[in-house]
Amino acid sequence: MSVAGSAERSARSRSAASVRRCSPSRVSMASMPSILTGSADERRDPGALLQTWAVTTPFRPNAEQLAAASDTTIPDVVAPGLRVLFCGINPGLWSGATGHHFARPGNRFWPALHRSGFTPTLLRPDRQEELLGLGLGITNVVARTTAKADELTAEEYRQGGEALVERVGLLQPHTLAVLGIGAYRTAFRRPRAVIGPQPEGIGETAVWVLPNPSGLNAHYTLDGIAEEFRRLREAVPPAES
Repeated sequence: MSVAGSAERSARSRSAASVRRCSPSRVSMASMPSILTGSADERRDPGALLQTWAVTTPFRPNAEQLAAASDTTIPDVVAPGLRVLFCGINPGLWSGATGHHFARPGNRFWPALHRSGFTPTLLRPDRQEELLGLGLGITNVVARTTAKADELTAEEYRQGGEALVERVGLLQPHTLAVLGIGAYRTAFRRPRAVIGPQPEGIGETAVWVLPNPSGLNAHYTLDGIAEEFRRLREAVPPAES
């Protein structure tokens, strides 16, 4: 056998070994950023992980675009007489840059919405307008976009709560679902409120509090969030067929 032939076979062998080492099935989950992989429970559930990845918006803003999104606002997704008006804390930078609610990769709002039966398919953030056809909508306690919710002041929460009451009075949804117990307690001055239906509504609108679906909320897994969403779904009128 020629030296050239031996060298060629050796090169092919090294190339094949390299491909095997880089195969996605061999990549360690622990090596991926936690914001993408979610909680430890979800890392053990490939289905949950894939659902989280699946909602990534097609447009991925760069660092400059994310920085420019700070202190901006994005439009609500609302209409009169909704079954549920979901209310986030405030838009994050990904939402500010894309114009889509719950847009940051790793946010579990869209997977939880689907797992709980609110949506027939797993929607991406850029399909948010489809919620209106299901009697669902999205708004926020505070409209101002920030990198983290802890940048908001207590006064912003309280003012946001007052504005939200006016918005609910105008739109009159069947149920307002606030996504975040801390935000609800501060905005509505209910320091002892717990997750679930609240004893006091807003006019004819019932009020629920759901877990914050942010990937940074380590108190709830995706399944836990979806279960709370499911409880809400069973308490509201079904979507019109």
